[in-house]
Amino acid sequence: MIDLGVSKLALIAVVALVVVGPERLPKVARMAGTLLGRAQRYMAEVKSEVNRQMEVEEFKQLREESAAALKEVENSIHSTVQEANAHLSDQADIYESNFTRPVLDEVEVLRKTKRQGRNSWGVKRAARPTWYKRSSGMRTRVQSGAARMKRFHHSALK
Repeated sequence: MIDLGVSKLALIAVVALVVVGPERLPKVARMAGTLLGRAQRYMAEVKSEVNRQMEVEEFKQLREESAAALKEVENSIHSTVQEANAHLSDQADIYESNFTRPVLDEVEVLRKTKRQGRNSWGVKRAARPTWYKRSSGMRTRVQSGAARMKRFHHSALK
């Protein structure tokens, strides 16, 4: 940068006073200050844009590195799974000869999957006392939507 000492600044001020004159010197000084401020702001914007671009480049590089690491992990997991499947299929061949699957009886399957008795949803819901249903806001009587609308619509008109 330009090296400006006190003596050089004083010399510039004297020359400016002589050249511009005492009446116009404050306006010129104000204009020089605004131009200097604009130049500094412009330089700061350029500097921040360069820093931002550098950060974007660093982020892109980091993203590429993480994607490569993720692919490596995926490949290693995939190979481990393939090895485990191969090992399990070998073991399954050994145990399959000694194991016979039971025959599924349709009646037994239906009996086990059908809801009945105390485990039934309807039985559990009906088992709640009416006073509890009223206090908690549950419906105590089954009523269709149309009947409910008619009931409340007529009561609102009265």
